[in-house]
Amino acid sequence: MKKSKPIYLIANGDLRLSANQNCWAAQRAMEVQVIAAIEREGYKVIRGHACDEAKGHGFIDSQKRGMAVFRDIPSDAPLVVAEAVWQYSHHILHGLITHGGPILTVANWSGTWPGLVGMLNLNGSLTKAGVKYSTLWSEDFTDEFFVKGLRAWLRDDRVKHPKKHVRPFRRSDAPRGSAKLGRKLAEELLRDKAIMGVFDEGCMGMYNAIIPDELLHPTGVYKERLSQSALYAKMLTVSDMEARETYRWIVDRGMRFQFGTDEATALTENQVLEQCKMYIAALRIADEFGCAAIGIQYQQGLKDLAPASDLVEGLLNNSDRPPVRRERSVEELYAGQPLPHFNEVDECAGLDGMVTHRVWSALGLPPENTLHDIRWGRHYKGDGIDDFVWVFEISGAAPPAHFIGGYAGAIGERQPPMYFRLGGSTLKGISKPGPIVWSRVYIAGGRLQFDTGIGEVVELPREETEERWRLTTSQWPIMHVVLRDISRDQMMGRHKSNHIQVAYGGDLAAARKALYAKAAMMDALGLKVHLCGKI
Repeated sequence: MKKSKPIYLIANGDLRLSANQNCWAAQRAMEVQVIAAIEREGYKVIRGHACDEAKGHGFIDSQKRGMAVFRDIPSDAPLVVAEAVWQYSHHILHGLITHGGPILTVANWSGTWPGLVGMLNLNGSLTKAGVKYSTLWSEDFTDEFFVKGLRAWLRDDRVKHPKKHVRPFRRSDAPRGSAKLGRKLAEELLRDKAIMGVFDEGCMGMYNAIIPDELLHPTGVYKERLSQSALYAKMLTVSDMEARETYRWIVDRGMRFQFGTDEATALTENQVLEQCKMYIAALRIADEFGCAAIGIQYQQGLKDLAPASDLVEGLLNNSDRPPVRRERSVEELYAGQPLPHFNEVDECAGLDGMVTHRVWSALGLPPENTLHDIRWGRHYKGDGIDDFVWVFEISGAAPPAHFIGGYAGAIGERQPPMYFRLGGSTLKGISKPGPIVWSRVYIAGGRLQFDTGIGEVVELPREETEERWRLTTSQWPIMHVVLRDISRDQMMGRHKSNHIQVAYGGDLAAARKALYAKAAMMDALGLKVHLCGKI
């Protein structure tokens, strides 16, 4: 890359004005550090778009704005996408797909400002679109890892990350029993087929979370495209008495809610009762259309009509949950089992969750599974732990069965007003220690791919957990995870989504058995399977 050629820098943001305004100071501080690092190498940086003083931020905040910005950036210019915050990938994806110059995505290593989450989503979207890019991350953009990677990009237009922890799955890898079960379950799915209920696609511009029909159908899964307006309409048919019974059931199980009086800033009982109506409505619609799993977008559209769907999602993903009966009937819907829900309509997580549900149920393991954001992490030493411990968090979908104490260990807190104007309760808890199988379905090279490995959920001292909550989002459920023989940078360089799917495996032997059965099933469904880390 010639030093005479300027490097352009852009910053993609949220669609919501309040989020962009609140996060702008952190983004601006990060950009100063990134620009300084590039200029120390002798290159000139031009910011590709100005700050909008009237709006109070300098983010690209819509697809319309993104198209205008890219019209003024030379098509062959080296381009840095600097992310300190959550971003809507579709705001800039159009420009990156058609851009001819080298692309580098960069994030701040911070839990407080979720640039890591935003960058991972953008990386997954670029991978799906077949766009060549490089990626880096850093706390202060002066460490050896970042500087070395930046110099490689400036010199060769690319950064390579080690992938020695990844190996292709071979059918001979799976023990005979696991392989046989995986193939059997795949044959059943391909023969009988299943329906994935999608309440509006493309949540927050997550292009990577949409599986094209022509890739999904060969797995035996077909979409039922539903509208969030239909979900809201169905909520209006649920009686106050039914909502109250559902709420009472949750409280009787031991869950606590932190209520206040101001609807604008506090969680109220009325918000939770509305969520109970959404829970009932979602199950009835899923039953009506024969869905084996559902995903509610919520973030757009429904957010202006109802409280958040997060409590709903966690309840749906739990085997032990409030009973819901078909209208004018005594028949309980999906009795004794979860209705797998994929947060933010992430269809890759939806397919993963459906497969997990079938494999774990066949093995007699608890079938509860969920996605989390790969939010952040740091090394922890003490209490028998000396390892890098990740923070996995998601606003919704985490089932109480994953928590220490179950429902009795769960707390409902109001979603942050910055993102969720009408509030709604989260389903907050600390994930119990034990082995997990983690995974991700994604699209690369025009094909469905599947990465999977073994992890260990560890229990940290309460003060460390509280500190990690303080540094991230304290209202959300948290999972402390050690990944087996996978470093921080290996995971970041490989993973093609902000989301990661997790399910408990009982003991380590059971987790391995489940992983191989699931890998064999995914392989038989036509996915390209990769094993990551020590199995």
